[in-house]
Amino acid sequence: MRRDEVLKLFSGEIRSVLGKIELKFELLQEIRLRIHAPLAINYCDTEYFIGRDGALCGSVEQAYRVTSQDVKETMEYVSGYSLYAYEEEIRQGYLTIQGGHRVGIAGKTVVDGNKVKSIKYISFINIRFSHQIKGCATEVLPYVSDKKGIHHTLIISPPRCGKTTILRDLIRQLSDGSRERPGCTVGVVDERSEIGGCYLGIPQNDIGIRTDVLDGCPKAEGMMMLVRSMSPSIIAVDEIGSYEDIHAIETVINCGCKLLATVHGSSVDDIKRKPLLERLVNEKVFERYIVLQNQKKAGEIRSIFDERGTCLYRRETVL
Repeated sequence: MRRDEVLKLFSGEIRSVLGKIELKFELLQEIRLRIHAPLAINYCDTEYFIGRDGALCGSVEQAYRVTSQDVKETMEYVSGYSLYAYEEEIRQGYLTIQGGHRVGIAGKTVVDGNKVKSIKYISFINIRFSHQIKGCATEVLPYVSDKKGIHHTLIISPPRCGKTTILRDLIRQLSDGSRERPGCTVGVVDERSEIGGCYLGIPQNDIGIRTDVLDGCPKAEGMMMLVRSMSPSIIAVDEIGSYEDIHAIETVINCGCKLLATVHGSSVDDIKRKPLLERLVNEKVFERYIVLQNQKKAGEIRSIFDERGTCLYRRETVL
């Protein structure tokens, strides 16, 4: 991600401010705009306010204050002056732009019954930059795919610990294959456009040569659509948890597809305490549980268990 690619997303004033910062733009994780609030970035897992001179601020008083014009201009740039073309995505609270980057938005919601129809008076923007880390799943791949075949796998992770990053690279490696492992047809239900980072239907992230994507599709419905239409060997989804998800998972597994999924949590015991997931654990639906942590970097593997709860891998803690 180059500096000029980032700067072109923002209003003239913010572009001038960001253009002065002396940071590696490829390490930027988020840039947040809130009207009348300080311009904020997340850089290497740390939040900073930015001053008008591009300096990192230690106090709110020194930070550049975002204006309504900044937000208006930025939305025009990220949407290519065609907000109406993103109507469905805006209803869900985000846009996916070229490069697979995600623009989260908030403001006044327009409600029809009990459903959000649109968002107007957008006052808050959070641009999350997509960072693909090829090879980050190499450590777990032998546990997911071995001589017995591919195992139903659940990646467990607290927020911001790299579960989608690991899932994305697993998909890529299983799809492409290698000398040791033939490639597999993978179907991805990318409900929030975070795995493939599709822009105009085309994945911006490398998710493998044998991968098909349903972008922006509800997980439960998408899993069934893929089974019926694309004949995948593997189905991959991010952040399961609803009743519909669980029902679709059971159907997918009964159809002979292997499943890769992620869920928020800190341990297998944590997952057992979630009523909808408890049965899947007790019935040994998942054959591998990969638990992540973020002590030194996102995507760090803490432990791996099989369906019986046997620990297959545990990272030693270095004090």
